[in-house]
Amino acid sequence: MNQFIDWISQPWPWYIAGPMIGLTVPALLILGNKSFGISSSLRHACAICIPAGIPFFNYNWRKEMWNLVFVLGVLVGGFIATTFMSNPDEIVIAAQTQTDLAALGITDFSGLMPTDIFSWENIFTAKGLVFFVLGGFLVGFGTRYAGGCTSGHAIMGISSLQWPSMVATLFFMVGGFLMTQVFLAPLMKLVGF
Repeated sequence: MNQFIDWISQPWPWYIAGPMIGLTVPALLILGNKSFGISSSLRHACAICIPAGIPFFNYNWRKEMWNLVFVLGVLVGGFIATTFMSNPDEIVIAAQTQTDLAALGITDFSGLMPTDIFSWENIFTAKGLVFFVLGGFLVGFGTRYAGGCTSGHAIMGISSLQWPSMVATLFFMVGGFLMTQVFLAPLMKLVGF
């Protein structure tokens, strides 16, 4: 049992983890004719909690209960993995990436996300307003406007050859490249880095 825990708590190479994620698509289609995606679970949760007469939330959310259970499993699995099975080794970040981030004022690479930006102390600051509130709004708006999130479009939509998913994923990538290469440095200066 100890060997299994040691094995499962190590980072898995892309050629193992990638196909395992990719196999969720045919598994969901074969087992229940379901499509993979995370963002739709928010709609289901809202339909449960806000039983107003809003047409967007007026549907039989009980038929989509599997999606909420899936998201709950993701949350519980993430908690178990980070609490009991986290890898004690330092996260490997390329030297050039560290140099580029240091030039933007990001110097703490001890966690999965840079604590220079993502910390409890920054919630009620300009950094928090921009990265948490504005960033969260843009992600939510983009997800709703595109009809799904990156996991739904890039994993499920492209594998089932859906043209809208290919277009959405292309623009997700273009947006990411533009943010990284064009907008991030001025934005970091604006919020005080």
